[in-house]
Amino acid sequence: MVTTHASHNSVPDFERRKAKYEPVSRLLMGMYGSPDWRQQLPPLDELIDCILSQSTTDANRDRAFDALKARFPSWEAVRDAPTEAVIDAIRPAGLANQKAPRIQGVLRTISEAYGSLGIDFLNDLPLEEARAWLTNLDGVGPKTAAIVLCFAFNRPAFPVDTHIHRVGRRIGFLPDGISAEKAHPVMEAMIPAGDYYAFHLNLIRHGREICRARRPECERCPLTGHCDYYQGFVSHRHE
Repeated sequence: MVTTHASHNSVPDFERRKAKYEPVSRLLMGMYGSPDWRQQLPPLDELIDCILSQSTTDANRDRAFDALKARFPSWEAVRDAPTEAVIDAIRPAGLANQKAPRIQGVLRTISEAYGSLGIDFLNDLPLEEARAWLTNLDGVGPKTAAIVLCFAFNRPAFPVDTHIHRVGRRIGFLPDGISAEKAHPVMEAMIPAGDYYAFHLNLIRHGREICRARRPECERCPLTGHCDYYQGFVSHRHE
């Protein structure tokens, strides 16, 4: 795990980028409100849901997760089932041949380490220890770890998914060329820890509704005055 300090010191023009947070956050809250944290799923469910979400759509992830819960009465049953049965259940998520043994391996690791299935203990660990524990699991990277910590426990971790990565680079929080993995500690260094949850959700919503991957609707975006992409590219096309 790269430390936040080292990561943001390696980002060119960091202070200019960081200064964007306050006005951008204020404008997004004006559009979308300020979401309050609430636990959507129990922690272990959140972890498995995240593994299913990798390289697929939200809709396919949800179909696979619902099918898994419908077919097996407990996570112990998923852990102990023939791998082919788990593959069959989660097929809608894609990459089922990889995800099924990965899920079963995670469940076995937790059982072997703690004698039962559950990851509530992560809430009692220092944040970086909890993050390291999660990322040591096969198939769990920085994004999945941050989602579990933020959404299941309301702990100060900022997930960077494809929307955050794209919108963050366009606005200029993130430099061009930075990977999503390396962007996690950079975003965490720019945003007050208590704002991670709300800003994460608002930035994702903005990426889905306005700052889409193809044909971003800059003409109706309130962030253009703070957006490097708009200032450096879009506005020049209209000069």
